Amino acid sequence: MSEYKKEFSIGGDLTVNRLGYGAMRITGEGIWGPPNDRAEALRVLSRAVELGVNFIDTADSYGPNVSEELIAEALHPYKDKLVIATKGGLLRTGPNQWPVDASPAHLKEALEGSLKRLKTDVIDVYQLHRIDPKVEASKTFEFLQKAQQEGKIKHIGLSEVSVDDIKKAQDYFEVVSVQNMYSVDSRKWEAVLQYTAKNNIAFIPWFPLNAGNVAAVNALQVVANKHNATVHQVALAWLLYHSDNILLIPGTSKVSHLEQNMKTADVQLTDDDIQALSNL
Repeated sequence: MSEYKKEFSIGGDLTVNRLGYGAMRITGEGIWGPPNDRAEALRVLSRAVELGVNFIDTADSYGPNVSEELIAEALHPYKDKLVIATKGGLLRTGPNQWPVDASPAHLKEALEGSLKRLKTDVIDVYQLHRIDPKVEASKTFEFLQKAQQEGKIKHIGLSEVSVDDIKKAQDYFEVVSVQNMYSVDSRKWEAVLQYTAKNNIAFIPWFPLNAGNVAAVNALQVVANKHNATVHQVALAWLLYHSDNILLIPGTSKVSHLEQNMKTADVQLTDDDIQALSNL
């Protein structure tokens, strides 16, 4: 039976359980406005921490603002060793609309807003949501570098970036995390995963279930049946086994679904299972 490491240290000093929680789904339809069931959204956050989650990922653009506000309402004052990562660099013009703005002026406003909403003096991990093609990357990186030097940000991460992007950013600050789209059946960013693994950088897959499309993958169903697990649990478990630097942040707005996701930790894949899924 294969084993995987249960924890990862972000930036060498923030040790978190590798099964975390993504707080995008505790907002309204199209990640816009408040959730349909606010009380349940607050329960999800509290329950996640009860179940051992100590890494929560959010962004100022989720809602916008809604996700961060709910996190503070449910969890502040924060438990010792609870790491909250947020992101900046996107605007919201309506449901499912995400224009990029990584200008220093917008990031300054976004960061100040996140600090206020999360009721904290320093963001544990601040991630650049996107590199903005309209803004010189050096200007964006210089802003993040300065905010870190001022003590507003502890660690800096990137999202949807290539290996070259990471290397350029590393001229300005240590990159501790990379959040790219990745799942067992969608591995466009494998080279980035390999680079981050070699350099002890956390790799945080977004869409780790490929928007639920993993349910249609027959090989996953075969393994799920064998372990009396759901296809989604097996798809998440494979990610934990695949690389020790992967941090999972499956999101949900329901306590029952959260509890099901957390049971991923109980799925013990064999070497044959891992091989079969790795060959997808």
